Amino acid sequence: MVETTNEYDIIFAGGGTTACVVAGRLAAADRSLRILILEAGPHTKNDPRCVEPSRCIEHLADGDPFMSFHVAQPSPSLGDRQLLVNSGRCVGGGSMINNMMYTRAAASDYDDWETEYNNPGWGSKDLIPLLRKSETYQIKEHESQTHGHSGPLKVSYGGRFTNVGQQALDVAAKYDPGRKIAVDSNDLTTCDAYSRWQKWIDGKSGLRSDSAHHFIYNQEENKNLHVLAEKAVIRILIQDGRASGVEYTNDLTLNPTAGRTVHVANATRLVVVSAGAFGSPAILERSGIGSNAILSRLKIPQIVNLTGVGENYLDHPVAFVASFASEEAETMDGLYRDDVKEVDEQMRLWKHDGTGLVSHNAYDAALKLRPNADELKELGPEFSGRWPFFERNPDKAIALLAACSGFIGLHHDLPDRKYIGACYFLCHPESVGSVHINSASKPHEPSIFQADFLNTPSDVAILRLAYKKTRDWIRRIPLYRGELQPKHPIFPAGSAAECKEAHQPVPIDAPEIVYTAEDDKAIDDFHRLTVTSARHSLGTCAMKPREQGGVVDSQLNVYGVRGLKVADLSIAPSNVASNTYSSALVIGEKAAIIIAEELGIQNV
Repeated sequence: MVETTNEYDIIFAGGGTTACVVAGRLAAADRSLRILILEAGPHTKNDPRCVEPSRCIEHLADGDPFMSFHVAQPSPSLGDRQLLVNSGRCVGGGSMINNMMYTRAAASDYDDWETEYNNPGWGSKDLIPLLRKSETYQIKEHESQTHGHSGPLKVSYGGRFTNVGQQALDVAAKYDPGRKIAVDSNDLTTCDAYSRWQKWIDGKSGLRSDSAHHFIYNQEENKNLHVLAEKAVIRILIQDGRASGVEYTNDLTLNPTAGRTVHVANATRLVVVSAGAFGSPAILERSGIGSNAILSRLKIPQIVNLTGVGENYLDHPVAFVASFASEEAETMDGLYRDDVKEVDEQMRLWKHDGTGLVSHNAYDAALKLRPNADELKELGPEFSGRWPFFERNPDKAIALLAACSGFIGLHHDLPDRKYIGACYFLCHPESVGSVHINSASKPHEPSIFQADFLNTPSDVAILRLAYKKTRDWIRRIPLYRGELQPKHPIFPAGSAAECKEAHQPVPIDAPEIVYTAEDDKAIDDFHRLTVTSARHSLGTCAMKPREQGGVVDSQLNVYGVRGLKVADLSIAPSNVASNTYSSALVIGEKAAIIIAEELGIQNV
């Protein structure tokens, strides 16, 4: 049964981070615009699981209602594991469930989008003003022309600078004097410096800074802005080469018994696909836009031959390790394991003035790593062919290393202790994957997903170096009390790298651990068995020339269809050396301007 619903000017197929920015900007500029947002996941308005920053860790649990879970094909490079990648699936998308790390790309990352892939207007000089437009930077200790001071989203250091974070920076200055302590590593140019890390947390209220509350829910009085949650888009309707609307149905994830009626919503001016790196290529393929090999297998009539749809899957492979901390350490572990006393105490602070660990994400200090001469030797021939890419771009890091006030992960299988956590991810991995549909008409059917993590020697080598650098940094922190073995490699008996509990840290001037070839193999094996996704999926509807596998042009138009755009992280033609929230926002700000100019809307 197909049921036609109302007619709209613009329909968004997906209601995640970018969709909220675009729709919110357009709705605020022209309240007569009839806008429909169709989001597969639930509403998030004032939901404490989403707005309380410390609860971000809950979204790692299986079956989290605000997440989609994507299972990759078995991968030989991961010990035949099936990588699980989760992504935001709710109004506001990833902005509601991410870890709120304010990590911005390198300027050259955006410049590559413009120059390497022929996308005028997408270089850093054009995007920095839009990055500023989204934010109010509340940190007064330092000013920068790259930060904004009047945008809807707040950036701060959060509600607590823990003693773990303070000691991590103090140690870095003494242990690694060749690298400076920078005031701000997120100005788009500073690299290879340790810094106190900013957060997408309002420093006054202690609330998460997300796109749903600050672009959409704050316009609920606008009767022309419609948000339908728990609605799965099946396909785009295309008539005479133009997108005319969408088919959608009830999403069954949270309500398996919901009706299966197929609804049609008509769009008079534009359809914007904004369902993320997994959802957007799936919608296009179900609509007959994609490669013949994929569509013919599922007997979908091809409307446009775009071989790049679902290709170019990019991400950041990440590893998490943990060490024991002394009892005086200020960590998130009590909140993460739901310790009643700790929760009550921290909630009291947070409700009083927005401070304390509830308005924290555990990330206090980090390093965007570029290898020095000795580290280049350590990386060896596995990395030598990759180095020129970084060498010509001094703002590009090979990995991000972070010291954390607590273990970043679920605590159900950990001893009830305090931890110094750490993570490190590849900023520009060579590994590239793909994601394609496995059903012509069922939006709930899992896709065929190839992650292809760690299938190149350079990625393996960078992770190995990142582990070594992270471990030698952490074990000098005064609060450190040895490694938690299950969250580290298992080294051969008698190895100098053996992981074990300790009574105290090593001295600042202690020699670094010397690893043997067997130790290196243990590190590589550990990564192949434990590395996961940083949940930074992008690239699968790439903004490239069509002949290079592109799906959209620099105006975000899908090649071969009029009135159809894609606006989300899937349009990224290449990776960014950062957490991806800021890039999702800037894509939204840019898309809003592009659409406004095309439709004659002022003051966006």
